[in-house]
Amino acid sequence: MASSDGDLLRLHVRGVEVYVLTGIYSEETKLPQPLRISVTADLDIAGRFEMDTPLSRSKNYLDLKHAMTDALPKDRHFTLIESVAEHIAETLFLQDRRVSRVEVDIVKLAISENGEDIGITLVRNRRA
Repeated sequence: MASSDGDLLRLHVRGVEVYVLTGIYSEETKLPQPLRISVTADLDIAGRFEMDTPLSRSKNYLDLKHAMTDALPKDRHFTLIESVAEHIAETLFLQDRRVSRVEVDIVKLAISENGEDIGITLVRNRRA
């Protein structure tokens, strides 16, 4: 669904810390786990952005933040962080038909021992 000339706008929100009910081990399933989430969304665009271009021609960054915070159910348990990433990507695809690709990076902060980033990156392309 890319524009005919291949142009796109890549929006990102990085490093948002969120507590989510996730995990497979008994010690993980009782309390929300701290996750650091970053999201990149590719938006198909047409034309140029001039000085007076309205926001409606782009996408509000807060939509990305909403997908990784308020749009995540607080009362449901995600067994895998991959499922958390899937939920975020689907939320962004439903928000805006122009979103052609979503990349979600999740780091499980609770299992880091020496400051390393341990987690996943999920990339989804919009299906026709």
